[in-house]
Amino acid sequence: MNVCFIMYPWETIDPENDTSLALIKECAKRGHGVAMCTPSNLTIRDSVTSATCNVISRMDKVPSTLKSFYNKAKLREEMLPLAGFDAIFFRANPPLDPIMLNFLDSVKDDVFIVNSLQGMREANNKLYTAAFGDAHSNIIPNTHVSKNKKYLIQQIKESKADKMILKPLNGFGGSGVILIEKSAMSNINSLLDFYITNGDGTSNYVILQDYIEGADQGDVRILLLNGEPVGAMKRVPGSDDHRSNVSAGGSVQRHSLTKAEKALCKQIGPKLVNDGLYFVGIDVIGGKLVEVNVMSPGGITYINKVYKSKTRVEERVIDFLESKVLDKLQAFDRRARLRKAVDEA
Repeated sequence: MNVCFIMYPWETIDPENDTSLALIKECAKRGHGVAMCTPSNLTIRDSVTSATCNVISRMDKVPSTLKSFYNKAKLREEMLPLAGFDAIFFRANPPLDPIMLNFLDSVKDDVFIVNSLQGMREANNKLYTAAFGDAHSNIIPNTHVSKNKKYLIQQIKESKADKMILKPLNGFGGSGVILIEKSAMSNINSLLDFYITNGDGTSNYVILQDYIEGADQGDVRILLLNGEPVGAMKRVPGSDDHRSNVSAGGSVQRHSLTKAEKALCKQIGPKLVNDGLYFVGIDVIGGKLVEVNVMSPGGITYINKVYKSKTRVEERVIDFLESKVLDKLQAFDRRARLRKAVDEA
């Protein structure tokens, strides 16, 4: 199997904790061909979508640790056609680049892509949670998405809660997430100006969300594979920051899913699979769905560390990838045999 990871640059990887690196190492360990490229390295020539890739040279023995694998991996640059891969694993950071997805549209019928292009278009991370909320559902906190400052200020004033969460729509890793309080309304105007207004006259969407009691104790990151939870951890904020993201100074703890969290996964799992969102990270606080991360969900290495189980999460992910690629290859082979039978009739 040959896999192309469309992701962030190799040199920006954290060699001890990076989820993409764990997935790449598992592929290499199984003898699969692995290449990596960034979205900016996609190109089309003579109607063939290709990418300037960093190809990992095959190793006789793959090192046991992520850091040693990263340090010993030898890369060579090649321009390769994407339709020649068996699978594409999308791991680029938000925000989603719609032009990049247009490049991949030309190969989506030839290659198994995680996650599906249409699924990523629909999910777009923080807005996707609205798809699971309705009058009969209480699994998401009260959420407003807008770039209208007057509307947002009105919602803050009308909220029964003293505290709310404000964050940019296209943020990731906890970037830009702040806690606002009604007692500091004099600062809200300038905060919204900062978040919404760009220097070039354009504007950004922001998310205003009810503060969930208990959020100061952390949140739960759950990784779902094909609609089923395959790992979870509790992320606890540091002493100087309300955010629980590890990238923002938070720490991780073991976590067993509660009854409410299991029910939540069961409720949203079928839609995720139906939308082609096979590998997803969800953030949960107090049994409520806060975010659905579909572009580059992380947490594999931390979950492995706190659980120290024999079966690591990346093994289950690559097992799934292999099975999907096999299904696709068998479907191609069956189609070819049927066409041959008709041609020879």
